[in-house]
Amino acid sequence: MNVVTVKKNSYVEETRFGWWFLGTEVWRVSVLNRALDDLLRMLPPIAARFPVILDVGCGQGVSLLELAKRFGPEKMIAVDPDAPSIEAARTRTKDCPVPIEWLCVDAAALPIPDASVDMVFCHQTLHHIVGQEAMLAESFRVLKPGGVFLVAESTKAYIESWIIYLLFRHPMHVQRTAEEYVAMARTAGFTVSPEKISAPYLWWSRWDVGAFEWFGFPVPAEREETMVNFIAVKPI
Repeated sequence: MNVVTVKKNSYVEETRFGWWFLGTEVWRVSVLNRALDDLLRMLPPIAARFPVILDVGCGQGVSLLELAKRFGPEKMIAVDPDAPSIEAARTRTKDCPVPIEWLCVDAAALPIPDASVDMVFCHQTLHHIVGQEAMLAESFRVLKPGGVFLVAESTKAYIESWIIYLLFRHPMHVQRTAEEYVAMARTAGFTVSPEKISAPYLWWSRWDVGAFEWFGFPVPAEREETMVNFIAVKPI
């Protein structure tokens, strides 16, 4: 495993509850797989082949197994600044059929060659990182022309909700709206078409955890989005 000293102020460590939750079936099924299903829906069929996939913020490795199953890459690169997360991911993926390169590094300074990756997968990672612009610049650099940057992110409205503030920990001064995350990707050089943007209003991303809808109240048509999924492309 390639380990580089990571500045503690470059990201915010998870709470004990957050660490536990990231290994649950609720996380895999209702958070990760829902995001992957939505992103796959927006990917053109011809673009379903990605030999080298970079998972930025791989956490405990749940996403690596799903990426291997859905895309069948030849190689995956797993990046996370938290050494215990990397170790947990290595254990979880010990039977993964796809070779995995492990990098315990800051996502804003990747020891990866230019234009060497076909896909960057960024699931629930940006809102943990302080240097978001630098991370996007690195993702753009390592992607091949025509490569895709898959983003699934919780927005400022969700991160600032009472339940998330109580149970998790994030750098609150860098949280963004759905529109701001898309704009930041475009500023980094990516192309993001309107039809490649989705804002699912999932039950777990609401301040009431879906209770109002369960009691029969309608989902509000006018709201600040709590989630954003989008596919950004590095121009050829």
